[in-house]
Amino acid sequence: MLHLDTDMEGKQMSFGDAQRELSKHGFTMGSSWDYDRGIFDGVMHREDGETFYLRMPFQVIKGVLDRSDAMIEFEKPFVIKHVVNLGLDKDENSLASATGFNQFQKPLDTDGYIHDKSMWVEFGEEAIGDILDKWK
Repeated sequence: MLHLDTDMEGKQMSFGDAQRELSKHGFTMGSSWDYDRGIFDGVMHREDGETFYLRMPFQVIKGVLDRSDAMIEFEKPFVIKHVVNLGLDKDENSLASATGFNQFQKPLDTDGYIHDKSMWVEFGEEAIGDILDKWK
């Protein structure tokens, strides 16, 4: 995991506005959210079972997350790499697994080693900078 130094940290806005604006840049709501916090995920690069994500965690400072008027505050964004199994899942009960199309296989490594850290930090910080420039 590589933490990024950007102006996103501490930025406050409504959840609905954040979700609408970030979706324009390919970000989606991460699946592991709770009513008081969550993460927006954006895919930076995907190749050969490795996916680099730009993640923007946030906490709810007013309201609850299932409402678009909830106020959120962004925390320190980061880059993370997931390594997935491209082979067959060993669960013989799954038709999708047997055909090699199971999109729900667990990653082999949810925080894989990142080579060329400076490149990914620069890429992530520039991407967030571009997003923030368009919000002004």
